[in-house]
Amino acid sequence: MSARRLRIGTRRSRLALAQTRLVADLLRRHAPDIDVEIVELSSLGDERPDAPLTGTLGVGVFTSRIQKALLDGVVDVAVHSLKDLPVKGTPGIELAAVPVREDPWDALVSRDGSTLRELPAGAGVGTGSPRRAAQIKLVREDLIVKPLRGNVETRVRKLDDGEVDAAVLACAGLIRLQLENRISERLNSLAFLPAPGQGALAVETRESDDEATELLRRLDDSDLRACITAERAFLEVLGGGCRQPAGALATVANGRLELRAGIYGETATTTTVTDAPGFAADIGRRAAETVLAGAGIDG
Repeated sequence: MSARRLRIGTRRSRLALAQTRLVADLLRRHAPDIDVEIVELSSLGDERPDAPLTGTLGVGVFTSRIQKALLDGVVDVAVHSLKDLPVKGTPGIELAAVPVREDPWDALVSRDGSTLRELPAGAGVGTGSPRRAAQIKLVREDLIVKPLRGNVETRVRKLDDGEVDAAVLACAGLIRLQLENRISERLNSLAFLPAPGQGALAVETRESDDEATELLRRLDDSDLRACITAERAFLEVLGGGCRQPAGALATVANGRLELRAGIYGETATTTTVTDAPGFAADIGRRAAETVLAGAGIDG
């Protein structure tokens, strides 16, 4: 591939920039002659930090403006947190690589280091996620779930300022911001399945840019791509008839893909589906059909 400049578009938050630098470093490692430039952009979610991430605002709230910049030729590459990427693809844009995934689980961060079970009755736990809120209430009905928005540092600051007694955040964000020491407990069980795609990065290019697409495909992790395919297929089926908060996490080991998935309402309905990675999308669909049926919800 001939030498060229690649402009990578990303949000301005410290976490988004840290993630984009990971991708830029991978690009430089695979193609030392490429001139990589990081272009900071603003998203609707960044401009409206207190708006709830549900309904119309929540669809592409952190990705749509960066994707527009990609389609308009302002940037050549877009980097997102994969969990922010809508399951419906955007015409003209290709998901060229899913290169890395940090710890996919959620974490409890408390001011005094208490775990979820150690928090006193009536303690306030902050989150802006309906999934996390439902999961917390199913495990500790006596806790008070409070809305908490903002980037990772803002939510940690609000915790330290006493707005809540604890907060639930993604392990990946805390680790990438070197805040791993703030983790009081990793919530790594079926009761707290993470958002599909959590901890993974999505790298997009224009479908018409064959040169950039070819380069970025070298960064793709095939096992991780299969995991993400299964998780997003699960979520896509739920979008057709289920508004319950949902979580999913897939892993590949010994040539088999295992998807753990669930929905969280008045009860938790979970399932585990295992098959060859080549059937990733089918695994996700089967998991969705199983939990919908188990919860008595029409798909």
